[in-house]
Amino acid sequence: MTRTKSANKTDELFDELLEGCDSPEDIFGKHGLVKHLTKRLVERALQAELTEHLGYAPHAVEGRGSGNTRNGHSAKTVQTSNGDLPLEVPRDRQGRFEPLLVPKRQRRLEGFDEKVLALYARGLTTRDIQGHLEELYGVEGSPTLISTITDAVLEDVRTWQSRPLDAVYPILYFDCLFVKSRQEGVVKNKAAYVALGVNLQGEKELLGLWISETEGAKFWLSVFTELHQRGVEDCFVACVDGLAGLPEALETVFPQTQVQLCIVHKVRQALRYVVWKERRTVARDLRAIYGAGTLSEAEAALERFGQTWDAKYPTISVAWQRDWSRLTVFFDYPPAIRKVIYTTNAIESLNFSLRKVLKSRGAFPTDESILKVLYLGMQRISKKWTMPIPDWKRALNQFAILLGDRVPTRN
Repeated sequence: MTRTKSANKTDELFDELLEGCDSPEDIFGKHGLVKHLTKRLVERALQAELTEHLGYAPHAVEGRGSGNTRNGHSAKTVQTSNGDLPLEVPRDRQGRFEPLLVPKRQRRLEGFDEKVLALYARGLTTRDIQGHLEELYGVEGSPTLISTITDAVLEDVRTWQSRPLDAVYPILYFDCLFVKSRQEGVVKNKAAYVALGVNLQGEKELLGLWISETEGAKFWLSVFTELHQRGVEDCFVACVDGLAGLPEALETVFPQTQVQLCIVHKVRQALRYVVWKERRTVARDLRAIYGAGTLSEAEAALERFGQTWDAKYPTISVAWQRDWSRLTVFFDYPPAIRKVIYTTNAIESLNFSLRKVLKSRGAFPTDESILKVLYLGMQRISKKWTMPIPDWKRALNQFAILLGDRVPTRN
């Protein structure tokens, strides 16, 4: 009964507050109810903070002769998700009061920065964000303010990029995407190196992000060295594209790691040489190779492919034979592991999402601006990775059978 009465009183209060509100603008607009209530709530909270600081309530006799008293207010405007909010901030006579809700020199209420970063993570430019905030929320955020908010992310990037990593990652994926940069005046492509791991729990984990002038095995070697310095001691299988020298660079740092060249990349490269009307047939015959049940069946399929197509496209079977030992690593493992390692689809999917973020952007002025957008995009995308890789426990058990003590007994 008490709860019912309390609920009724709350409803009556809401009805009273909403009286005269005939449109969404009356509630959420620049001079609407929500903004008015926010102002009242914040100012009440600031008064409560000052009471706590002084140790006595307004007009209380305990304040007489205490040495410090209330001393009026100072005007302050802070930015919120609902527009600029003018506040009357209480003061004490000794000037020692430090509000916690709206600290001195702070010009934005909590939630404003998060909204700016969320827009930035989706690829909006500084000018786009400025227009978005002004149009939807009535907030006049200058480009300088927005840049200041997003620049704070760089410290998070540095902390994230230098954090310690696990000693063992059963699977690692490495790939590059290219970003337009005009740092030196002329627009050119820069390489963004991305490392993605699958940890012992079967969860995908972003390990790092690096920017370089071009993609090359030499820079990849520095990436692998950094990962080792941050704690990575072993990886069972690394999935990479067909960049020349990359497998050798990886094996220099992680000599026990098997390098699996991405089958999807290899098929794409092969089809470049094929006329359009024959691509479907060639792709089908290539699928017979990597879709075989055993290594010997795959070898037989490759031989048949050569007999069928070498007369027209001799470079395809030659290229597959040259890389055969690194194209067929996945045949060493049972089906539960094969489907995870024969392609770099896991990181390709990540890069596809990042390209969507980059699509709305032009050329970036600095490497730092590239890092900010890609890092925030990665963090947003990785929030969707809530489940381990399917059938991971079985796959990990098979790793343990095949690799013995390289697989930690506890994780």
